[in-house]
Amino acid sequence: MTLATLTTKGQVTIPKQVREALKLHAGDRIEITVTEKNEAIIAPVSKKLDDVYGKLYKKGRKAISINDMDKAIKNRMKEKYL
Repeated sequence: MTLATLTTKGQVTIPKQVREALKLHAGDRIEITVTEKNEAIIAPVSKKLDDVYGKLYKKGRKAISINDMDKAIKNRMKEKYL
């Protein structure tokens, strides 16, 4: 069991062990559900396409083809694992 403390502002720091288990990072959203037994369930909220749309866009960057992307991935895997 992992314990956390509620601040006077009603805030709780999620302990590192829990953040790692849930793969949470700064800025991630969580959902808290209260059960009939007055227990809280914390679950990460999956990102929606609308949340990430346009994040990779950089003005002036030239678009590349799928084939070029595949080649780059293949080359990187060769460098990393061979």
